[in-house]
Formats: sequence, C-alpha cells, structure tokens
Amino acid sequence: MDPLGARSQFVDIQTLPTWQQQLGEDGEEALQEKSDSLLSQQAFPSPFPFRPDINRKIMLFTGDIALLNCTAIVNTSNESLNDKNTVSDSIHQLAGPELRDELLKLKGCRTGEVKLTKGFNLAARFIIHTVGPKYKTKYRTAAESSLYSCYRNVMQLAAEQSMASVGFCVVNTAKRGYPLEDATHIAFRTVRRFLENHGNSIEAVVFAVSETEEVVYKKVLPLYFPRSKEEEKACLPLIPADIGNSEGEPVVPERQIRIAEKPGTLEDDSEEESLESDLGQVGNHAFARMEGDVDKQRKLILQGQMSEAAMQKQHQRNYNRWLCRARAEDLSDIAALKALYQTGVDMCGRTVMVVVGRNIPVTLIDLEKALLYFIHVMDHITVKEYVMVYFHTLTGEHNHLDSDFLKNLYGIVDAKFKKNLKAFYYVHPTFRSKVSTWFFTTFSVSGMKDKVRYLDSLHQLFTCIRPEQIDIPPFVLEYDTRLLLIKQD
Repeated sequence: MDPLGARSQFVDIQTLPTWQQQLGEDGEEALQEKSDSLLSQQAFPSPFPFRPDINRKIMLFTGDIALLNCTAIVNTSNESLNDKNTVSDSIHQLAGPELRDELLKLKGCRTGEVKLTKGFNLAARFIIHTVGPKYKTKYRTAAESSLYSCYRNVMQLAAEQSMASVGFCVVNTAKRGYPLEDATHIAFRTVRRFLENHGNSIEAVVFAVSETEEVVYKKVLPLYFPRSKEEEKACLPLIPADIGNSEGEPVVPERQIRIAEKPGTLEDDSEEESLESDLGQVGNHAFARMEGDVDKQRKLILQGQMSEAAMQKQHQRNYNRWLCRARAEDLSDIAALKALYQTGVDMCGRTVMVVVGRNIPVTLIDLEKALLYFIHVMDHITVKEYVMVYFHTLTGEHNHLDSDFLKNLYGIVDAKFKKNLKAFYYVHPTFRSKVSTWFFTTFSVSGMKDKVRYLDSLHQLFTCIRPEQIDIPPFVLEYDTRLLLIKQD
C-alpha cells in the first residue's frame, strides 16, 4: 500500500510539455536573427539535425525524479549502492524499506554499469541504478568513457526490457566532482545517438533536474535537440569539436587500435600470428564459419604448437571482438522477442537469468544477431555468480537451437560465463529434450552436465528461487497449472 499522501505527489509525464513544445515564438525570432548572421559561415551540416520525432520524446522536468511515473527512473549511487545524495535519499524515502533490502542482494555495482530493481512504492515500475565516475582532470578520458557507459547502459537496458519511458537524474553528483556542463554534453549526445539508432521502442526520456541544473540543461539541450531549422543553424557553431563516434561514445585512439579488425602484428609466435589472421575475420564471415576457428585452436593445442596461455589470450581477443560488435549493433529486434531477460535473485543471492524457449523463432531470426544479443546482455551479468532458468514449456521444432549453434556459442563466450554459472534449471523438459541435452553436455561441452537440473513443475523451481524473484510468462503459469490439475485427477 502506498504511503499516506504519497500518490497525490506523483507526476504524470503525459502532462509534461515535450522539448519540442517548449520553443516559444520569441525564442524562434531571436534564433532566426542569430542564424541569419551565421548562415554565411556554415558550409557543412549539423551532426545533430532538427528531428521533431525525437524532440517529442524529450522532456525537461524541474523537480524530484522520484515523483515521475516513468516505466523506470534512474538512481545515481556509489559502488556499494548506498550513497547518500539528494536523488537517492528521495527515491529511498518514497520507495520504502524494501528497496534497501533489495539493493543489499545486488552486492554493489561497478562504475558505468547498471543494476535493475523494482520501484516498490514509487509510481515508476522499475529503478535503474548506476554509478557515475569520480572526476580528475588527469583521468578525464576514463571519466568520459565511464559516464557515457552510464547513460548508454541505461538506454540499452530500457530498450531490452521494452520500457516505454525513462526518467534520468543528473548522474554525475557534486561529490564526484564531474563538471556539470561537460557531463551534460555527454548525457545529451549519448541519449540522442541511442534514440537515432536504437530508440524506436522508447516513447519518452525525461531529464529531471534541480533549479540550478536547469540553467545548464536548457543551455545545452538545443545543441543536441534543436527544435527548428533556425535553432539547428544557430547552435551549430556552439557544438563541441569532440562529439564522439556514431553512438556518442568518446573516441579513444588507443582503443581504436586495440579493437581493430586485423591487428598488424602480435607479440606471440608465428603459429599464433597465423591464427590471429583467421580470427580477425570475425564479423565479416558468416556465423557458420566460426566453428572452424574453434576447431583449429583445439587442434593446435593437441599438436603442441600453441601453449594453453596463448590459447587463452587468443580466445579473449576473439571474445572481445564479438563484444565490441554486440555493443555497436542494433539488436532491438532480438530484444523484442523477450527470449532472454534478467529477473531477481535465487535463494543464495545470485542473479537469475531467464530464457524462454517458445519465444525463440529459430527459423526466422538472424542467429548471428542472437549470439551478439546473448553476449551483450550476459557480459556484465557473468562477472559474478549467476543461475539460468530455461522454460522449455510448449516449445516446438522451430524453437530448438541446434547443437552446432550451441557449441559455437559455448566456444566463443568468455571464461567467466562458464565459471560463474552455478546452475541451469531446465523447466518442463520432455524425454527427448533430456536425451539431447545429456548427449550435448556429455560429448560436446565440458563442465555443464553437473549444473543442469531438470524441473517438472514450477513448485520445484520455487524451492530454489522464490516466486516474487522471477518473472514467469503467463503461458508457463497456465501450463503448469494444467499439469497440476491432471496429476490431482
């Protein structure tokens, strides 16, 4: 039940004016005069052109973010998720004590990453927690990259979870020392680029600010979200030289060298150099050709031509290329399937990831994009212990991933995927699926067989994961209920 009087405070974002609507006639006239005087100087287009469709998604709200009824709001915190700041304090006060209990189970959050919890007593359904960087001039590049990751990861999570609206606080708190205006540029260009490239499913982005922050936000917003051709022209000379790459990410020359498709030379032996040439084609070749690379690596080890350490190093490089691709591509079509998502924690406090077999139309999707999506979603989850729940419920032949795909997936993913996976709960298995899984885990991959647990009912699953900690598709609940009734008869 909501706290007495709290509900009346909440703000319906549908009542807020969009950024496009906030351009007054006086402002347009002033911009017209300014743009006319600058027009002769401009022979190149703006990198952030006038887009009324995007502007209609942007809202600037001066007030408490905890009051917004967005699908999710953003909480800025520290690595332990217990920071004391104005934003966090307000969110905790309105959400209730359940939020603090939930955060304890998450065991912290790294700088630039995000964690998701329910909204509890808030009007927002979810809270996305992120940790902004500490700013030092000496390490400015690292701080810029981390702050970009905060905003990008929030937007990515919102798209993956099909959230209609997101409310952003100012992620860079005063105590972390990040200059407000510099941080605002990164925030706006990151959100702008995401909406351009991947934001079709997101209907509204609300920037919630204080009165002090509002001045800076109103100053910088027109640069990245011009509300007319005149405003676009007037703001063009004011746009910083550094606007990041196509995703808004700060461009770091040494990083570009590190992730190049074909590194020029390697410090290892000639055999490894030859292998690097083959693996450098990841992303250019069809997905089916990846298996040959994996087999070649194993062959070299068996022949004694490549050390285990060199193999591990090469495998990490290979995985990093896949990860870079996963972060750069638009995977919203795969996300929309709702076949893979994060939910709560199990009895041991480990993150629970859910796979819904029925939502995987194998014959209709790009399997390479499915692999990229899996890597993108799972990379930050697998840094610590986690479990997976696979609902085999009501799957058909067109939902079954073949063993070659699974073998390639297992061969590509980072070691942390395998090490930190503590259990794989296989719900509603059939006899045939049990047999095929046994053969696969026995002869194709190592270390998985002992982690698989076959569960015939949700009741068995609830002995490992509490019902309130897992989002179960309605058809799975209905199927399980029918099975229970049949057994009772």
